[in-house]
Amino acid sequence: MTLESLLENGAQIVDVRTPMEFQMGNVEGSVNIPLNEVPTRLDEIKAIEGPILLCCQSGARSGQATAYLSNEGVECYNAGSWLDVNRYVASKAS
Repeated sequence: MTLESLLENGAQIVDVRTPMEFQMGNVEGSVNIPLNEVPTRLDEIKAIEGPILLCCQSGARSGQATAYLSNEGVECYNAGSWLDVNRYVASKAS
């Protein structure tokens, strides 16, 4: 599936950057769950309906989160940089 098709079908965006990074800028409607909190917030993540798009600064941390969550049975995809996701979301909003 492509980023576009996932977003158009209501995927939830989860940003795994630190809270400080998230405060400096984020995708509208995204949820901040820092990478180091992913294992302890697994129940919360599993409760999210539909697929999950994970993003961070460059795609490295979201890649780690994707690997972990996939092994836990969560339907998720590495969306890479939050800036790329934000550009796409902003272009659809205008």
